[in-house]
Amino acid sequence: MSPALCSSTWNQEPWTVFAQELLDNCSDQTTSYLVTHTRARTHKQLSWASPSCFIMCLWRWFYISLTHAHTHVLSSDWSLTGQTGAGNNWAKGHYTEGAELVDSVLDVVRKECEHCDCLQGFQLTHSLGGGTGSGMGTLLISKIREEYPDRIMNTFSVMPSPKVSDTVVEPYNATLSVHQLVENTDETYCIDNEALYDICFRTLKLTTPTYGDLNHLVSATMSGVTTSLRFPGQLNADLRKLAVNMVPFPRLHFFMPGFAPLTARGSQQYRALTVPELTQQMFDARNMMAACDPRHGRYLTVAAVFRGPMSMKEVDEQMLNVQNKHSSYFVEWIPNNVKVAVCDVAPRGLKMAATFIGNSTAIQELFKRISEQFSAMFRRKAFLHWFTGEGMDEMEFTEAESNMNDLVSEYQQYQEATANDGDDTFEDEDDAVDE
Repeated sequence: MSPALCSSTWNQEPWTVFAQELLDNCSDQTTSYLVTHTRARTHKQLSWASPSCFIMCLWRWFYISLTHAHTHVLSSDWSLTGQTGAGNNWAKGHYTEGAELVDSVLDVVRKECEHCDCLQGFQLTHSLGGGTGSGMGTLLISKIREEYPDRIMNTFSVMPSPKVSDTVVEPYNATLSVHQLVENTDETYCIDNEALYDICFRTLKLTTPTYGDLNHLVSATMSGVTTSLRFPGQLNADLRKLAVNMVPFPRLHFFMPGFAPLTARGSQQYRALTVPELTQQMFDARNMMAACDPRHGRYLTVAAVFRGPMSMKEVDEQMLNVQNKHSSYFVEWIPNNVKVAVCDVAPRGLKMAATFIGNSTAIQELFKRISEQFSAMFRRKAFLHWFTGEGMDEMEFTEAESNMNDLVSEYQQYQEATANDGDDTFEDEDDAVDE
């Protein structure tokens, strides 16, 4: 079982999706659903499996509205709230308001972990633009890392964007958060508000997309990513196996998720797509949930989860065809770096679907964008007093900026690396030994 920690305000819909999928398929899924859910409850004559999750929020008003909307899935036993909120200030969430609440949160997390037969790890969903998800979210991650150092830490992190901006200090909050995520997480799925809005406008043709529309896309992606955990399968059957397949270097664990087919909330798929169509859409840059173009980088590793009745042979052929046709987009020094899983259980409302998880060097575009916005403000020390007033030091900003730039450089280094680079290095080392 993997306790999940829902921090911040961006999306609780996946738990409703997970619960409904369990209801639809519980007859032949007697054990796998307990990976994410436990303690059956009754609601309107339906047996609901309650999610193994915990919700924390520094703003009490939001929590009240959330539990009112999802009372059939979420229990008040698994939540903790503050009174004032973090005011879009990373320092408040990390050092002051959040620090006062984090010990109480950890107590509840420990109790939830005690119910687990075999604790795989933790999943945290949070936004990096505000104060609670970024500041308190990364504080909780570091605390859990100290207490459970051998468990996998997996996050779904929503990156800020100037096109969909709530507050001017988002680049500060995001950079300080990434500084923590690089060191304290094993897998981070980068979900970008900018990419979500582009999908709503360009692909789904929505004129005024709401947060519900954005959350629908995120829910579909999260449901697909966790399919291998919740339903029987051979590949990536738990968080650790996924990390082993996807992370070639410890710091480069930021993934670019995607989903196909993309459908608007409440709409029905008018026909079942073929496996070639699913594969083509899955690799399409317009279907990515992060605002960066994979054609501008190279894939270190890829995982794909196909759902619905389909031929495993056809899936393997199509994935091999993509690799052969676009071999320049895959690093040649990691052989067999594309892994595929097939699950017979299709998502609700779709006949077939595919979820994409890519560890691509193109993700550096996202970090570059945030870093440039950070540097433009930090150079003038703009808004810095709000953070230093909560006890932060300017050196923390300098270190976070440096770590972000180092991360971009590392992605660029491996993008330009070739299969022969390592041989040259070993030859130089041998010459030094002979001398």
